[in-house]
Amino acid sequence: MKILRALVVFSVLLTTACQSTIPKDALVLTKESLATRQLQTRKYDTKDEAKVLSAVAGVLQDMGFTLNESQTALGVISASKTRSAVDAGQQVVAIALALLGGGVTATDEQQVMQASVTTAPVGGRMDQIAVRVTFQRIVYNTNGQVSKAESLQDKEMYQGFFEKLSKSIFLEAQEI
Repeated sequence: MKILRALVVFSVLLTTACQSTIPKDALVLTKESLATRQLQTRKYDTKDEAKVLSAVAGVLQDMGFTLNESQTALGVISASKTRSAVDAGQQVVAIALALLGGGVTATDEQQVMQASVTTAPVGGRMDQIAVRVTFQRIVYNTNGQVSKAESLQDKEMYQGFFEKLSKSIFLEAQEI
């Protein structure tokens, strides 16, 4: 019994001693990550973070999202919406395979679009609010399994969000 314990302890120590070190460039941002951050972030000349968050919530709702979480004190909002993910081409291929005796093939059925927004004061005198939004989607097939999970990098989607947000913040500032 003592020999078994000693072997277990020795093997645990040996396993932990073989862990690799963290690469030197693990925390270095790539050009792609900086470009993505620029796509996802805008700064607004205001000190009122609560009004910015209110405008963000309104824009997301106008875009068809339902607010899931809102923490004004933390500057965080998350929202989602469910849409069809049925693809005609995928359906045709599934039917053709079934007719050829390949059996029933799962096809994409629905997608959940998610938006996550964070805000934070920035600037020398904290006179600006930075807003960063990310969009993701998770696609489920007819078996209820995840077939895709991806971060969306569509420039038009981000530009459209920030254009609507800029208008909303302007209207909030004018109290219209």
